[in-house]
Amino acid sequence: MRSILEALYCGDIRPVETIVPTDPEYRALNRKISEAIKTWEKKLSATEFSQLEELLDLRSRSGSMYAEVSFIHGFQLGTLMMTEVYTAKNELVSD
Repeated sequence: MRSILEALYCGDIRPVETIVPTDPEYRALNRKISEAIKTWEKKLSATEFSQLEELLDLRSRSGSMYAEVSFIHGFQLGTLMMTEVYTAKNELVSD
């Protein structure tokens, strides 16, 4: 069995592709967004709708960048907490 680090290195673990929010409102919210986009597509000219899509793409890229930094920060914080816990364990356990 491959270790987690090996799987991560080989690209078998891709959190960005597998993380799906479990909040029950997530799918409903995405449905509303899709419906709103369809409504705007009908209201706007092709050029205006294209500009709106570009804006939404920029917003999506910005959100993805924020999510990446948040993931890294959370991972680093979790690792620091585990280091602190492990260090405290050594202080608590007498040989």
